Amino acid sequence: MKLYNSLSHTKEEFVPHVPGKVSMYTCGPTVYHFAHIGNLRSYIMEDVLEKFLRYDGYDVTRVMNITDVGHLASDADTGEDKMVKGAQREHKTVMEIAKFYTDAFFSDCKKLNIKYPDVVQPATGMIDDYIKVITSLLEKGYAYHAGGNIYFDTSKLKQYYVFNDHDEEDLAVGVRDSVEEDQNKRNKADFVLWFTKSKFEDQALKWDSPWGVGYPGWHIECSCISMKYLGEYLDIHCGGIDNAFPHHTNEIAQSEAYLGHPWCKYWMHVHHLNTSNGKMSKSKGEFLTVSLLEEKGYDPLVYRLFCLQSHYRKGLVFSWENLDNAKAAYDKLVARVAALGEDGDVDQAAVDAARAAFIEAVGNDLNTSLGVTAVYDALKADTNDATKRAVIADFDKVLGLDLLGRAAALKEKESAPVEGAEEIEALIAQRAQAKKEKNWAQADAIRDQLKAMGVEIKDTPNGVEWKRI
Repeated sequence: MKLYNSLSHTKEEFVPHVPGKVSMYTCGPTVYHFAHIGNLRSYIMEDVLEKFLRYDGYDVTRVMNITDVGHLASDADTGEDKMVKGAQREHKTVMEIAKFYTDAFFSDCKKLNIKYPDVVQPATGMIDDYIKVITSLLEKGYAYHAGGNIYFDTSKLKQYYVFNDHDEEDLAVGVRDSVEEDQNKRNKADFVLWFTKSKFEDQALKWDSPWGVGYPGWHIECSCISMKYLGEYLDIHCGGIDNAFPHHTNEIAQSEAYLGHPWCKYWMHVHHLNTSNGKMSKSKGEFLTVSLLEEKGYDPLVYRLFCLQSHYRKGLVFSWENLDNAKAAYDKLVARVAALGEDGDVDQAAVDAARAAFIEAVGNDLNTSLGVTAVYDALKADTNDATKRAVIADFDKVLGLDLLGRAAALKEKESAPVEGAEEIEALIAQRAQAKKEKNWAQADAIRDQLKAMGVEIKDTPNGVEWKRI
């Protein structure tokens, strides 16, 4: 497996800290609203990475946080807590909002065939851990007390800006909403580990601490959750490119200051899903969710295929036309799989050869577009249908497109008796007789009657074909 590492800015051979085992952390959602499909692109690609590592023989443990406190409107520690804003918007408690949108998030993940993580930890369940780590950072001189809050002192680091090859726009994400400057900070890049007085009046959730009643900053949560479940050495940390700065930068700063050694070796960042108006967000344009896709008649797995057709390190442009193209491709793919027979013996040597080629292709920095191409190659291969089905089932352990499941459902639907079929066939026969008698007006009237019934007919050399519309 070769993976592009955002820390080294190069594609590297993946070598886990413990041979054969992979510790993987994925930044979870801030559960104050529905996830939009741009957010979900990251989770789809992280899911493919996890499934590929398992497919390639690794024992993977993936941990995800749920941010239900501490994430302010600006990533630069300014503005209101997003959870509080969500609760005010819907006139509910913060915990009611957190539960509702956590459930909604995992419902979307299930529809997109995203595996549930091995560990899911809400941030509110780790207060003692935050206090322990912050206390240690204070004792080591990496943190300071000012204005009632505890701040991390970035001036104590040899290097703070570790992801220094990102676009100016990405590096500015942390301060994009900032309209106020925190006068308590010693340095502009310093960040809050624990809030007390700052924005305290509006904070619904607060806990006792050695520094007063308050709540944790957003960045400390991921570090502590990762260290609790995955130990002092993390193999892969994943997230959207907009998390690289300041969130992931701050995670590295506080984790390595606390541990005293390098923390995470590989960083995987998924790039934005854009619209014609720029980066997708919850605050502008049509709020694109999985539910909206379903309302418009799209299978969520069509969107998964849409994402897999591109590389995770490239910006992806969403449009309904592009999604229609993905839908046409997905429907044709399912139909071709449905047309495969099930008789015959599987040629295991052919399956093994296809698997080796698939690992080589997808294992080159998670090249999912080549993974999709491998499915088409399997369908065209000079093997019997049983072998083709076996190869596709094998590939789908990684791609997660449920091709055999959707194909079986299509075959069942096509073989099921159609309600009203006898009446439709009778009308088609009447139309045929009218045409034979050159009664074109009656033939056209019957066609219109069928159309009004939701039936489309097509004259072919082999007779009349019809389908529901």
